[in-house]
Amino acid sequence: MMAKTRQGSPRDIPEVPFAAPAGTPAGVEVMSLAELRRRVREHDLARPQRPDFHHLLTLTEGDLWHVVDFDGHALRPGSWLWVRPGQAHQWGDLTAAEGTLILFRQDVLDPATATSARVDDPHAPVVTTPVDADAEAVSLAAEHLSREFRALGQLPLDVHIAALRHLLAVLLLRLAHLTVPAGGPAPEPDETYLRFRDAVERRFTVTRRVEDYAQMLGYSGRTLARATLAGAGLGAKEFIDRRVVLEAKRLLAHGDESAAQISDRLGFVTPSQFSKYFSQRTGRSPLDFRKEIRGLAASRSQGGRPAAG
Repeated sequence: MMAKTRQGSPRDIPEVPFAAPAGTPAGVEVMSLAELRRRVREHDLARPQRPDFHHLLTLTEGDLWHVVDFDGHALRPGSWLWVRPGQAHQWGDLTAAEGTLILFRQDVLDPATATSARVDDPHAPVVTTPVDADAEAVSLAAEHLSREFRALGQLPLDVHIAALRHLLAVLLLRLAHLTVPAGGPAPEPDETYLRFRDAVERRFTVTRRVEDYAQMLGYSGRTLARATLAGAGLGAKEFIDRRVVLEAKRLLAHGDESAAQISDRLGFVTPSQFSKYFSQRTGRSPLDFRKEIRGLAASRSQGGRPAAG
C-alpha cells in the first residue's frame, strides 16, 4: 500500500508509517478505493492498524463499516471519515464500496492551518456528513485535490507540491468547520484546553490527578474544569480517565502483554488497582474486555458486523 508495516508479536497492532509510491511527492497521496483493493491484500486491510499519518475517506457508492478506536461507524455516500495518527482503525468489507481515500502526513501543512483545522486534535469528530452548500464545497475541494495529485509533471515539481498542500489545506479547513444544524459549528478550543489536552497526552501514564496538571500548567483546578467542559464537553477528570482507558483498551485488544504488564505501563501501583479502575469505567474486567474484543475481531474477519460502540 502506501505504507510498510512494522510487526511485533502476532497480536500486536501494526504500526504503519507513511511511504508514498515512487515518483510521487512525499507527504500526500490520493487514491480510489478500487486502487486500494488492487494494491493491498484483503487480509491485510482487515487487520487493525495504527498509522502515523492521517486517513480521510469519503464514499461515492455503497456503504462501509469502519472501526476507529473500538467504535464502529457506518459510512454512506457523502459522509467523511477522518482517522488521525495514533488511532487504531480497522477496515470493513470494501467489496461494495467506492470512494476516495486521502492520506497525508501532518508536516505537509503549515502550523496555522494545522491548528485551525484541528489536525492534531485526537478528540475531534471521526465522522462528519456535510449538508447543502457545505457538501458541494467539500466535494469540489476533494475533486480539485485529486486532479492535482494525478497531474504530476504538468507543473514544476515545487509548484505541484505547493498546490497539493494548499488544496489539502482548503479541504481540511472545510471539513473542520462544517456547519452542523443539530448542534452548530464546533467551538474553537481555547489555549487553556489545548495546553491541558497536550499535557494529558504526554503525561497520562504518569498522573491521573487534575491537581497535578493544574500545578504543572499554572492554572487552578476550576479553570481546567471550565476549559475542558467548553472544549471537550466533559470534566477534566473524565477527560484524563478516558485517555487512560482508551490506551488500556488498545493494549488489551492488540498486544500480548498481561494485565499486570499493562498496569505497569500505564503507571498503576498494582495490577488490582488497574483492574478496579478499568472495571469501574467500562463495566468489564481487563481480561473480559480482551476476550470480548478479540471475539468481535474474529467475527469481523469472517464477514460479521457487530453493533457500534
